[in-house]
Amino acid sequence: MHDPVALLLIRLAILLGAAKVAGWAALRMRQPAVLGEIAIGILLGNLTLAGIHALDPIRTDPYLQVLAALGVILLLFEVGLQSTVKEMLEVGLSSTLVALLGVATPMVLGWAVGAWLLPEQSTLVHVFLGAILTATSVGITARVLRDLGLSQTIEARIILGAAVLDDVLGLVILAALTGIITAANAGSVLSRGAILLVSLKALGFLAAAILLGHWLTPRLLKLAARMKVTGILLTTGLVFCFVLAYLGTLAGLSPIVGAFAAGLILETRQFRVFEESRDQSIESLLNPLSTFLVPVFFVLTGFKVELASFANGRIVLLAAALTAAAWIGKQACSLGVLERGANKLAVGLGMVPRGEVGLIFANVGATLAIGGRPVITPEIYAAAVLMVMLTTLVTPPLLQKALRTAPHAPGSEAAVPERKQEGPTPRARDRGPA
Repeated sequence: MHDPVALLLIRLAILLGAAKVAGWAALRMRQPAVLGEIAIGILLGNLTLAGIHALDPIRTDPYLQVLAALGVILLLFEVGLQSTVKEMLEVGLSSTLVALLGVATPMVLGWAVGAWLLPEQSTLVHVFLGAILTATSVGITARVLRDLGLSQTIEARIILGAAVLDDVLGLVILAALTGIITAANAGSVLSRGAILLVSLKALGFLAAAILLGHWLTPRLLKLAARMKVTGILLTTGLVFCFVLAYLGTLAGLSPIVGAFAAGLILETRQFRVFEESRDQSIESLLNPLSTFLVPVFFVLTGFKVELASFANGRIVLLAAALTAAAWIGKQACSLGVLERGANKLAVGLGMVPRGEVGLIFANVGATLAIGGRPVITPEIYAAAVLMVMLTTLVTPPLLQKALRTAPHAPGSEAAVPERKQEGPTPRARDRGPA
């Protein structure tokens, strides 16, 4: 069979079918579906160890890689849709301190782990390891808070607000590192001033997109709403996402930065000018696309993990050290909680899961190179994925145990307004069973 479309169809059928079965199994074990998708990817990608090579071409299929990249862009778009600029400005001092500590401490610890266990690697590799540990995936935490009836507590407000800032700061760090590594690969070295310029460019792009979007978006949406055609609501949202993602690449940033900015710009209330919004939200319309594309990314992430790497004791030690650094780094977040009576341990635990954000960082690192050698080699990649899985796996039970001792209850003074989405949150796919 040489028809590329036919090959793509059967490979998609295998990946999507395996992803759903594995996700269902994970949910039955009261674990996030994403863990099942990664695990089945690891299993299918390592069938070669049993002498089975039929699925080997999936790992390098360029069409699947494109679909996975689109899945990541949609995922970051949805993450941005969960938050508003107003929420970012009102997260409070505690959330800001928690976010800053939750980015700085893990990055320093991850850098130190890389320098200790991978001394032969470039300093940029050590720094990138630290960057992988910075961001927080809040989907699992939000699920636990809701199940316990504590989604309106002060702990929830601090965690959710800090997670939004974590995403922004993490993406800025990723953009800066991408620029530095690209320059290093070209044979040049960026000065401190140039590094600062790259960081400011990332922040400037986000700020310009948000400010311009705040003024321009309502006008463009009203114009689009005049076209009474089926699907105009979803199409308009996707056009915003893809244009901002493209502009991000023109600015020298990753397209996911632009996709995230597009999500921040667009707010649910702005879509009320569309007749379709009376029956469906933009999030619910995006859900079928995400259900199709995002699992492709996670299964292929598992495919890239080479279990043979763990025969190297140093890689096992690296995975363990990264996991410890990830835990300790986020526990430092509790030092930023200023409110009296708040459960600081719960806040620290709520910031631990890395989930899809950590995986995106690892995948970006795997595509970058210094001197022809990947920044994130297959061995380092395997250790990073194991860290993500461990932080995601053990957080829910520990967070539940910590929150059972919290004095807060729904409807207390700690109650906060609901977040802006009207339907299930985009990260609900990471949250485990209903």
